Amino acid sequence: MPNAFISGTGFYVPPRRVTNDDLRTQYGIDTTHDWIVQRTGIEERRFADEGLGSADLGAEAAKNALAKAGLAPTDLDMIVFATLSPENCFPGSGVYLQQKLGLCDGPSAKFVPALDVRNQCSGFLYALGTASSMVKSGACKHVLVVGAEVHSAALDLSTRGRSVASLFGDGAGAVVVSATEEDRGIRTWKLGADGRFADVLAQRVWDIRKRPFIPTNAEGVGQVAPEMMWAQMEGKLVFKNAVERMMTVLMETCMAEGISGQDIDLFCFHQANLRINQFIQQHLGIADDKVVHNIQRYGNTTAATIPILLAEAEESGKLKRGMKVALCAFGSGFTWGAAIVDW
Repeated sequence: MPNAFISGTGFYVPPRRVTNDDLRTQYGIDTTHDWIVQRTGIEERRFADEGLGSADLGAEAAKNALAKAGLAPTDLDMIVFATLSPENCFPGSGVYLQQKLGLCDGPSAKFVPALDVRNQCSGFLYALGTASSMVKSGACKHVLVVGAEVHSAALDLSTRGRSVASLFGDGAGAVVVSATEEDRGIRTWKLGADGRFADVLAQRVWDIRKRPFIPTNAEGVGQVAPEMMWAQMEGKLVFKNAVERMMTVLMETCMAEGISGQDIDLFCFHQANLRINQFIQQHLGIADDKVVHNIQRYGNTTAATIPILLAEAEESGKLKRGMKVALCAFGSGFTWGAAIVDW
């Protein structure tokens, strides 16, 4: 049975920077730079221009990952796309990405399967586990895993929505998961979910259980109330569960692999809140030089945070061949996951 390793990484973020001060001066949000940094660690984020969707950002990240892997799009056997911000209710973003990579064009067209994963901040790890399983089973040789988000179009950029709007940014990260006979790759992964907290962090823009699923006025035009249109979050409850679940699944994954935290060379935590990650780091006694962060520059890019971290760490030389890497995330659902990777 082959091993599954990450043969290429890539990322893309839009060029437009939106600082904490910009939220105040450009959008009129009653906040301050210090207030946001103190609570989240975020100093700025990126916003995509109108007309760009998650598949557009994902395509740029995917091209970079494929180039690093030395592969062409036609070498792929499958696409797994993780996002909570697809272009439309349906179809998923994966098929749009397939087309943007040129896989539907010309005599060399290759209509590879495209799977969308909707596990929010844990989406990349759910997608990575799926890709690893496909490769190890022998069903696929190369699987493209993408996490991409365009949050900015669906943020309540007003004082009313500041507690959520200040957290999120746009971006995309991608990895190629490939088969190898070498003794390396994605070793162990664990995933979990607790649906009791499904409504604690949610964006219920429509409810398919209702008739009609979006309320309409006399002319039949849909009207969505603010509490349905914008994401809602019970921040303290999310913080508490994130800390508990991330530490637990990380330790469970290490135990399953027969290692301890001391054996890990680099930790890549989901970038939801710098204070959550610092709390975990301090509680587990992880040295500063073993942890990478970029939430200060990008905010929470949800499914894209971990693959962006990996691509930046590899590009900077922080992540090197032979290192043992721990990935860990927690998000809406509640969902969570962790993985151990020998790079």
